Amino acid sequence: MEEYTVIIDGIKVTAPKGTTILEAARMAGIHIPTLCYLKDINAIGACRMCVVEVKGARGLCAACVYPISGPGRDGSLMEVTTNSPRVIEYRKKTLQLILSDHNRSCLSCIRSGECELQELCRRYGVDNEGEFDGAKSESEIDDSAAHMIRDNSKCILCRRCVAACEKTQGIGVIGANNRGFKTNIGCAFEMDLAQTSCVSCGQCIAVCPTGALQEKENIDDVFAALSDPTKIVLVQTAPAVRAARGEAFGMPIGTDVEGKMAAALRRLGFDKVFDTNFGADLTIMEEANEFVDRVKNGGKLPMITSCSPGWVKYCEHYYPEFTENLSSCKSPQQMFGAIAKSYWAEKEGIDPKNIVMVSVMPCTAKKFEIGRPDQDANGMPDVDIAITTRELARMIKRAGILFNELPDEEFDRPLGLGTGAAVIFGATGGVMEAALRTAVETLTGEELKALDFAEVRGVEGVKEATYEVAGLKVNVAVASGLSNAAKVLEMVKSGEKDYHFIEIMACPGGCVNGGGQPQQHASVRNFVDLRAERAKVLYNIDSANTIRKSHENPAIVELYDNYLGKPGSEKAHHLLHTTYIKRSVNQKF
Repeated sequence: MEEYTVIIDGIKVTAPKGTTILEAARMAGIHIPTLCYLKDINAIGACRMCVVEVKGARGLCAACVYPISGPGRDGSLMEVTTNSPRVIEYRKKTLQLILSDHNRSCLSCIRSGECELQELCRRYGVDNEGEFDGAKSESEIDDSAAHMIRDNSKCILCRRCVAACEKTQGIGVIGANNRGFKTNIGCAFEMDLAQTSCVSCGQCIAVCPTGALQEKENIDDVFAALSDPTKIVLVQTAPAVRAARGEAFGMPIGTDVEGKMAAALRRLGFDKVFDTNFGADLTIMEEANEFVDRVKNGGKLPMITSCSPGWVKYCEHYYPEFTENLSSCKSPQQMFGAIAKSYWAEKEGIDPKNIVMVSVMPCTAKKFEIGRPDQDANGMPDVDIAITTRELARMIKRAGILFNELPDEEFDRPLGLGTGAAVIFGATGGVMEAALRTAVETLTGEELKALDFAEVRGVEGVKEATYEVAGLKVNVAVASGLSNAAKVLEMVKSGEKDYHFIEIMACPGGCVNGGGQPQQHASVRNFVDLRAERAKVLYNIDSANTIRKSHENPAIVELYDNYLGKPGSEKAHHLLHTTYIKRSVNQKF
């Protein structure tokens, strides 16, 4: 590989040909600020915050798109200055111009203290009193969707959200409307987001540098329930939440905070602190049984997982011909709520009408999912309130709980007991691996000696594997990110691939990178693989768990023995399975 040596702020750096100045500077330990750049999806040089001086260039250059080059004709090395007085002044002016058309109510903004624009203003000494104040763009708040709010008065037109929606997810329901001073980010024909085929994944929120995009906050609803003496308030936490929750409290990326999270939830006042891992194990029991039944009895194949509500909504909108391939299983969140309001309520002698089921999820689409049809097995919503990992952090901070100083505590039993198979649900490939651990033993009647299905692990967008099971060749595929899901489905439609089982997660890397996880600035996202670092937490928990197969969870065994009967029973179907919207192939919305 051809390499170039350049000089950045007096430091020699050698990097492969094609490396940008931004990347080379990072290799030298120098941070160049950005507001629009996102690695691999949004290299447009629009915000101009990353400008640098390149010796011999006519003007300042955008470091995010400007590649390093080899020696000149005279043998001299490329020289870059990232922090000259000229560069600093240019960046300050850029920030002042952005602020001149920005809603500067920072203290009341949900991103205050975590806003990339705010951080850069502090760094360059730019205050709220804009030098270029004048007319402001007209803007409206769009709160039509179930999961999010868009406030364009805080938008800086970086187009990260547009790139995430179009390139990462392959959906493209948002983009730049109008031109010049009237440019705004919105939907086609200025439709409300709820009128589009948005799938509620929240990837646009995850990459927004300001408070222009945020999830619909339900913190006050939770606090109101906790304050109501007539309610029994239960909480369940998804596998991926424990892998990222600590980031909001200054802990390193990839810190396992399961024990502190349980302790914090108890101090918030929840009557019982449960684990969605129990619901994940339950999902595997039903899903693995469903897969085995389809294989043995000529059912619809490939069977496709249904744990991700963003993916399910995408399937209904864009690939309705595959809705019959979807597993009929509810997601772990919904299964958990259904069991809590039936089995657990009966055991405890509690009227389920007095139960408020709260879920803490890495996913904004869960806010949409709780209101879907057929998610009310007990005549009431399976889950009443879904909040994101970020919302839980705000609750903990509002309550004055010293998260970092909490002791590690355990979840309440029996619905707090989960296996290693359940916890890896939070990483792409985890549902597939967990299902295979149970399905293979069911098909063969023999105990698995090796539980790690390494071929379906990793952050690649599409993974494939073939396993010999009971004399059958089982072809599986795993896709994360909806643009990758489309690739897999198109290969199935064309006959290029013949899969038996497919796992699809809406978010790239799976739930660990969900739209409701703690937001990381681009200076982190561009150089650290959040998906891999958070996934390590889950795989470490799995490998350390004494029970690593869902069908060996004693609480699950008891549930079936004393209440459900067996996987796929009539009672199990009533409580744990669902239906989907059947659209014609041409009916997109």
